[in-house]
Amino acid sequence: MGREDDLACDGWDSSQCVGTPLCPPRCPRFTDREAARGIVRPHEPEDLEALVGMYLDFDPDDRTMGLPPATETKLRRWLDRFVDDGWSLVAEVDTTVVGHAGVTPGDAAAPHLVVFVADEAQGRGIGSELIRQLVAYAADRGHETLVLTVKADNDAAITVYDNVGFDVIEQLGGELEMHLSLSSPVVDAVQRPPAEREG
Repeated sequence: MGREDDLACDGWDSSQCVGTPLCPPRCPRFTDREAARGIVRPHEPEDLEALVGMYLDFDPDDRTMGLPPATETKLRRWLDRFVDDGWSLVAEVDTTVVGHAGVTPGDAAAPHLVVFVADEAQGRGIGSELIRQLVAYAADRGHETLVLTVKADNDAAITVYDNVGFDVIEQLGGELEMHLSLSSPVVDAVQRPPAEREG
């Protein structure tokens, strides 16, 4: 049996896909709320300029707790952390990078995560898909818990994290610390092949 015979699906519609050993921790294909087809994949060195461009175009109101950094020099240094001391994923729609999610430190049992979506791609479900992908990859890599910090008044982000299964652990001033145990049923749900997912 050749590699082609082992592939899980042969087209964009993966709704009948039951997965194979060749599949990543979660099917990389998704369709956003505007019916645009996208893919989430591991961040490659060639993505650097696209990520820098995406982040430099961020509306200042979309920056939170100093992230992403506002200057190109600091932004490049920050992105290097995901290569040197962590790992990350990018979301593409029509070959354009529209989202980024990553964790640091990469060898921690409970690394911190960040998720950002380009201004023009927000509100389309891409951030939620990036989080589900991040959970699937983090469990596959052996992390035990994911940790994030979010502004307490960022209702949209908190709702997304809550819907995935993150719990508020602590409130410090105007920030919430949220955790997701990677031994929870959430991991099984996000790693299911498309044919086994609900709705």
